[in-house]
Amino acid sequence: MKMKKIVAAALAMAMALSLVACGNKTSGGQSSAPTPGSQSTPGSQSTPVEPSNDVADAITVWVYPVGGWGDEAKVKPLIDKFTSDTGIKVNMEWLAYADGDDKVNAALTGDNAPDVIMEGPERLVANWGVNGHMVDLSDMIDDTDRQEILPAALEAGTSADGKVYLYPMFNVAHCMAVNYTAVKEAGAEANIDLETRRWTVEQFDATVKALHDKFGGTVAAVYCAGQGGDQGTRELIRNRYGTKLTNADHTAYTWNTPEVINALTDLKNLPGIEFDASLAGGDEIAKFYQGVLKMAFCWNAAQQLDPNSAGTGEGKTLTGDEIVYMTFPTQPGKDPEEGSGVWGLGAFDTGDEARIAAAKVFIKYMCDSENCAEAGDISNFFSCRSMAEGTEIKSSNPLLVEYYGKMMPYMGEYYQITKGWAGARTEWWNMLQRVGAGDDIAETVAKYEANANAAAAG
Repeated sequence: MKMKKIVAAALAMAMALSLVACGNKTSGGQSSAPTPGSQSTPGSQSTPVEPSNDVADAITVWVYPVGGWGDEAKVKPLIDKFTSDTGIKVNMEWLAYADGDDKVNAALTGDNAPDVIMEGPERLVANWGVNGHMVDLSDMIDDTDRQEILPAALEAGTSADGKVYLYPMFNVAHCMAVNYTAVKEAGAEANIDLETRRWTVEQFDATVKALHDKFGGTVAAVYCAGQGGDQGTRELIRNRYGTKLTNADHTAYTWNTPEVINALTDLKNLPGIEFDASLAGGDEIAKFYQGVLKMAFCWNAAQQLDPNSAGTGEGKTLTGDEIVYMTFPTQPGKDPEEGSGVWGLGAFDTGDEARIAAAKVFIKYMCDSENCAEAGDISNFFSCRSMAEGTEIKSSNPLLVEYYGKMMPYMGEYYQITKGWAGARTEWWNMLQRVGAGDDIAETVAKYEANANAAAAG
C-alpha cells in the first residue's frame, strides 16, 4: 500500500544514512506555483512498519505555536498516526515564543536538545544552523522535491553554504487587517477595495483619520514591547515608500534611508497611530479582537480563520464585527511586498545517529508524504509544495483559497536569514521605542542601524 511504501522508503533512507552508527536503539527526549492549502486525495490505509535497529524507537519534538500547530488537540491525531505507521514514539513539547528560545539554548548548552524542532529559518538556519547545532538535510531533497517545493521556501531553509537546515512545510504572506464594521460606521468604506484588498498610503491615512474622528483614541499601534510579531511593523514601514530593510545578499541592514525615516515621521505624526512600548504582536491582536484597536498589523491567514485563536468564528471580532484582511499600503502604482512567513522542521545534531535517523523519518512523514496534506491543514497556512510522493496538495477551504489568490502573489523575499538577525530584531523594536518617545528620528535610525550591522558583522 502507498503508506507502507512511503514509510518503508523513509526507514530505508534513514538506515542508509546511519551506517556509521553503533546500531543501538536510543530513545530521544513546485512546481514554482504550488496550490493553496494542503488537502490531498485520500490514500490507502496505513500499515505499521517497525523501526530498524539503526533507527531510534522514540524521539522528542519541540514545536513553537505556529498557526494551528500550537493546538495540541489538533496535532495529536497526526502524531498518533505517525507512531502507528512507523512504530516510533514521539514525545511532544509545545514552546511559547516568550521563552522558547531560552529553553532551546539551555537545552543546547546542557547537551539535551530535542531531536526535531518546528519553526522558521531565522531560528533553524540563521541561528542554530549556522552555529553548528543542526543536521544538514540536503540528502533528503532530491530532484523531484526541488520541482515540487516552492523555490523561495527551499531557499529560505538553506544556508549561504548550501546546507538545508529547515525542510519546508508551509508558508504564508503576512498582511494587516481592519475592523470593516467600524470602517463603515466611520464612512470610510470607499477606501477598502474588497476585490483586490490593496490600498494606497493616502487611502490608509484617510481611513485612520476617519476612524480617529469617529471613535477617538488609538486606531492602530506600532507595537514595540519586543520582537513578537515584528514582521508587521517592518512591512508597514518599508512598504510606505517602497524600500528594502536589508541588502540583496542578506549581509547588512539598510534602515537608514529617506524612505524609512519619512515613513516613521509620517506615522509618528498621524493622529490615531500610537507607538506603544507596552504591546507586542500578540497583545495587538488581542486588542484588535476585543475592538479596542480598529486595525492590526500582525495578521495572516491563520488569524483570519480564527482571530486571536479564540475559537469564536472566522473573520469576526469578539463582538461580531467583520474583519477584512488587506495588503500593507503603498504609493500609487507600487505593488506591495507582504512579509514572508516560512516554517518547517529541522533536526538537531544530537550526536546519536539512531535518533537523527528517526528524526529524518518524522520529517519525511510530515513534509514529503501524503501526510503533509494533513500537516498543512492543521497549520491554517499553505503547503510549501504542490505534490508529495505523487499526491496533489490542495485546499478546499474557501477562505484559504481566496486568501491565496489575493495575498500570496505579493509575498516578498524571506530576508529574516540576514546575518545577525537575532540582534537586529532587538535593535528594531528598541528603535521604535525611541521614535515613540520623541527622539530625533534620523539620528535614532542611524544609531540602531549601526547597532544591527555590528551584530551582522559578528
